[in-house]
Amino acid sequence: MNYSFSKNKKWWVLIGVGIASFLGCIDFTIVTVTLPAIQNDLHATIEQLQWIINIFILALSSFMVVMGRLADIYGRQKVLYIGMTIFAGSSLLAGCAVSIQWLIFWRLIQGISCAILYTASGAIISHIFSVEERGRAMGIFFGISFTGLAAGPVLGGLIVGALSWRWVFLVNIPIMLLSLVICILSVPRSRDTALSTKIDYLGALILTLAISSLIFTITQGNNWGWASYKVLILLLFSVTMFIILYYIEEQHKSPIIKFSLLINRGYISGIIANFFLSFFYSLAFFLMPLFLHTIRHESAYTIGLMLLPTTLMVVLLSPIVGKIVDRRGPQKPLLWGFALFIISAALQTYFQANTPLLVILAAFIIMGIAWGLIVGPSTILAINSLPRSSEALAIGTSWTFHNIGGSLGLSIGTAIYHIQYVKYNNSFIAGYHSAMLLLVASSMFTYIFLYKSLRKINIILISNA
Repeated sequence: MNYSFSKNKKWWVLIGVGIASFLGCIDFTIVTVTLPAIQNDLHATIEQLQWIINIFILALSSFMVVMGRLADIYGRQKVLYIGMTIFAGSSLLAGCAVSIQWLIFWRLIQGISCAILYTASGAIISHIFSVEERGRAMGIFFGISFTGLAAGPVLGGLIVGALSWRWVFLVNIPIMLLSLVICILSVPRSRDTALSTKIDYLGALILTLAISSLIFTITQGNNWGWASYKVLILLLFSVTMFIILYYIEEQHKSPIIKFSLLINRGYISGIIANFFLSFFYSLAFFLMPLFLHTIRHESAYTIGLMLLPTTLMVVLLSPIVGKIVDRRGPQKPLLWGFALFIISAALQTYFQANTPLLVILAAFIIMGIAWGLIVGPSTILAINSLPRSSEALAIGTSWTFHNIGGSLGLSIGTAIYHIQYVKYNNSFIAGYHSAMLLLVASSMFTYIFLYKSLRKINIILISNA
């Protein structure tokens, strides 16, 4: 790439889009601590409170691929600015919501805008940095983003305590404006002229219906019962939509999703790694605080401190891992990451009330190290396996599977937990151990798959050289 801006300006781009992605990530976790205050102020039910979180995940997952495609065609810079504006506006209106219904609606709009922030910002970083610099840049980018995930609950508690739950949303506005100013001054245009400017609107609609119905089924499966007619009808509808989508996209000149990409071994490997990364941490992060509270009777403050090393390791390791990827590729970090996931989950299958604190912290820290080894390399592997014209689409598809993996991991894991919990006379430990065994099995499967797949990729690369 031969851009006229200086090398230093690239890092301003990284800061600008990093702040935007940071806000998208922090809004994913910061809301959890505001729920009691929202319930009291807006007189919400438990089911309505759940939808404040679920609607965000549903919108994020449903629109990522579509927004990635729009960014590739119409320009990542232009689409990013639209997403930033919508995010700031929806944050303002969420903070001013007078009813729980309006708050849920604006959280839906926030989720759609975050689908833009995640895909367009990552594609911009991938586009302006050379292949030799991309790993380090994406590592820093993910470090900034996951700082948002880690800081969300802590900052949320401070804001609610000092001001009110409304400021959890309102504080986004000045920070997003700062990000927008930095991006306007530094981000270059990165639309790929090789792509057709025609949008497959029918395909986009069917894809959105297919993914949203699948995510909705997964999030409601435990509540409705996995064998209930509601679940079966929605699953049948989702599968039907995907089948129809396949036939429509195969005939369209500018498909919203390219099914031919799914035969690319490197791309599929990146998606599988991203899927099972989310599968692991979504379930583990749901159960770990419950273990600390229910079995060890730790205070909320202590639980926050004990979980902090996990996300902190992601933040600290991401830039370092990025440099390793630049020099040696993503294969070894991915394999080491899932090996460490196996160790962390295996250790947690032995957790008891009297387990030494150092052993518990060791398992949490190992999980954080594994997370940091996987998150950047999995996305870079997916991006590097496709043409540059499809960078935003690659990120959107990869992170759609990431979100589906998280929803599926949480649903299946909690279902297994409840079965064992009831079977062993309401034993939390029995349910916890069974859920961790699921994570051991899923991580072992992923490790074996990546070991075989990435080794074949290496052979192909060597033969091509």
